[in-house]
Amino acid sequence: MTVYNVNLGIGWASSGVEYAQAYRSKVFSRMQIPAKFIFSDLILADNIAELTRNLGFHDQDVIWLYNFFTDVKIAPTTYPLSEFKRAQHFAERNVEAAVQNFADGKQVVHYWLPDENLRINVRIYDLATQAIDYAEYVVDSQMVRREFYSYIRYVTEYLSAGNHVYARDFYNEDGSIAYHQYVNGTNEVFELKDQIFYSKTALYAEMIRRLKLTAQDLVILDREDGRGLVSGQLWYQMHSPARLGVVVHAEHYDEHYTNQTNILWNNYYEYQFTHADQTDCFIVSTPAQKRVLAAQMKKYQHQVPQIAAIPVGSLTKLMPMPYEKRRRHSLITASRLASEKHVDWLIKAVVQAKRAIQDVSLDIYGQGAQNTSLQRLIDELQANEYVHLKGQQNLTAIYQHYAGYIAASTSEGFGLSLMEAVGSGLPMIGFDVPYGNQTFIDPDQNGYRLPYQADWSEERKVRELANAIVSLFSDDQRAAGFSQHSYELAQPYLDEKIAQKWRVLVNEVAK
Repeated sequence: MTVYNVNLGIGWASSGVEYAQAYRSKVFSRMQIPAKFIFSDLILADNIAELTRNLGFHDQDVIWLYNFFTDVKIAPTTYPLSEFKRAQHFAERNVEAAVQNFADGKQVVHYWLPDENLRINVRIYDLATQAIDYAEYVVDSQMVRREFYSYIRYVTEYLSAGNHVYARDFYNEDGSIAYHQYVNGTNEVFELKDQIFYSKTALYAEMIRRLKLTAQDLVILDREDGRGLVSGQLWYQMHSPARLGVVVHAEHYDEHYTNQTNILWNNYYEYQFTHADQTDCFIVSTPAQKRVLAAQMKKYQHQVPQIAAIPVGSLTKLMPMPYEKRRRHSLITASRLASEKHVDWLIKAVVQAKRAIQDVSLDIYGQGAQNTSLQRLIDELQANEYVHLKGQQNLTAIYQHYAGYIAASTSEGFGLSLMEAVGSGLPMIGFDVPYGNQTFIDPDQNGYRLPYQADWSEERKVRELANAIVSLFSDDQRAAGFSQHSYELAQPYLDEKIAQKWRVLVNEVAK
């Protein structure tokens, strides 16, 4: 039996979907249930093994569409610069070198071969081991080729004028070409030894066929249908005899366009919901969402599918610290820095709250598209001394040093950072919106779940947040009680309790 978990991409600043999969990977490992995690995006800026390892995936559990048809393993970056130089016969060529250092700890060595009018730029991934992950070849100021390395060279791509990629070669371990990819705008052709596929979707279908799914296997769809790929429908057509489950990671419908006769499903899940009769189970993160979805499926789809409520994360242990030892009047928030997280509201609210709580502070953890605009806002409000962007970090042992957690997101399917915050005993502040805040904020017991209306002005929403900050930090005894209740609320989310939920579902669905 194997559980196949389907996704698209992964990055250094991944979304909650990837973190949910990482938690699930640990649960399945603990339960000794074989599991594979399938990624289908073309990932070349970084070695995919470094990205998946960063979240705790095991190399042998990762399936990447683009090396599935090769014998190259998912593995860390270890290819040595010395081997690259030897393979290039630099000792026999006229070569000049210059080194360029970067703030991220990486280094690029520029090799200039004047006799050949060629420049080769090689990126050093690990300065200690001198391992490389990337090389680019430039002729007459035109990049003509790029190579990517893990423990070997695994792909070369070829570029035309304007740096447009027109072809890629994917390699086997012995250096032979496993297959070619030809690119013409949005059109892609994949030429294997004895087969040609005229789209990424067709290649993906071949991967599914070669998995040779059995009746004991379970396929879990986390995310599908990426750029140039229609994979969700493929899984519905091709998963048999395996069982098929769908994880609902976000709000699954739009309340504003739903009435007594019609519902507007979230477009990410519409196909799955309208094919509920072909779905063995849906998996949501909270009992509240399960109740809502079950009622809607019965009313609008006339279906009564199996729906399991299993948190997308779990806690290895609680992280205790007496409340009085935490940094006084300090707030933490953690999320992707994206517009829907409304981190700008938090910054403005803390600035307002500072009028009453002079030593209030806010640390913002995460990365994302709004990093620059948020820093600009902090600068404009002259809040640099007490509001800080802290970047992406492992927060396991960090939450407990803060006096409160605050979020302004207006919809969270679960909220991993919320779970981790209560597991560290933080008093909580957030809006009364589905489903994470309603799960992890017990009103006036471990924090403040604030009223919210989408049509309220931003000024009013910020004021609600600011008032809650002032209330929390105006009564240390009440805040200490909130902290204790957060620990109590976190108990059901310990690893073994969540593992048991998965054990029950897998046994029921894949029996």
